[in-house]
Amino acid sequence: MFNSNVALQAAGIIALADLPAVTIRTALSGTASYSDALVLAPGMHQQQSVSEINCGEFPITGAMTSGYVFRIENPATVYFLQSIGVIGHLVTARVDSPAQNQTLFDPATLLYALCPVLTIVVAVSLALIRDWWGLGVLGGFVVSRFINVVVIKQRNEDSWKGQKEQGVKGDLLILLCHDRWVRLQGAVDDLKAVTSGQWLRDLTSLESFAITCTTTLVYVSVVLSCNTSPVGNLLIGTLLLSTAMLLTVCNSLTGELRMCGRVIHRVGAPKKYERRLDLAYELIAEMEGRKDWAISMGLVLRDSGEAGAVNV
Repeated sequence: MFNSNVALQAAGIIALADLPAVTIRTALSGTASYSDALVLAPGMHQQQSVSEINCGEFPITGAMTSGYVFRIENPATVYFLQSIGVIGHLVTARVDSPAQNQTLFDPATLLYALCPVLTIVVAVSLALIRDWWGLGVLGGFVVSRFINVVVIKQRNEDSWKGQKEQGVKGDLLILLCHDRWVRLQGAVDDLKAVTSGQWLRDLTSLESFAITCTTTLVYVSVVLSCNTSPVGNLLIGTLLLSTAMLLTVCNSLTGELRMCGRVIHRVGAPKKYERRLDLAYELIAEMEGRKDWAISMGLVLRDSGEAGAVNV
């Protein structure tokens, strides 16, 4: 016969599920806040892996206004560009300063605000039923999240962004895998802020030790959850699943990336092209015939007789 106690005592294992909701939220926000310590979701012990969220892709990028070609190595920026990219289409995005009149009542913000509220409600409920084991498990998760948040904030320090170029406008063409093309526009200084340098620095020895301890703490908390009452396990399991769902919906509703005091957002609808060459020629015409960036990116060939051209 099915044993309900055994099923409920396994609820804490949900915390070990490798779900990406927490890492995606960290990438979209560009940092972490102390209130995140109360956002408990499966995969929370994997937050530091956000530096690998780009799946190893460093897309080639051409500065159409200057001719320089480079690669974007900011994993959060690359992830966002991947998320808005459409196969065979050109997607236009802009980098701006955060809006001064931004409202706190958009759906994504409200959904995210529910996550710490749920944690507080569950903590109070565990205290009312005197489930101290359950409260201890919840506390272990919160401590683990808090240390991860502190480490993320420490790693997210100002890094090299190149020389300032005030008042200069930039226009980048980014070639992502699977034939997804993104045009990123904005002030050059803003573009440098989201594409240059290092977003999260490497972990120090002390930080690496702290993260090892927090990961172990999550596993220990899961083991100790077997001592929690069936009701306590049900509350913790429901909290983890509910927060995961809220975070997933919140991430899907977030249509922008915040990074280094700037915001990247999509502009207009994607434009389809039958050939990538058509896209290249159209952008070259828009740049008044300048095509050194397109040649360096391998989009077009040099004209016959042009310096560097090979005549057979």
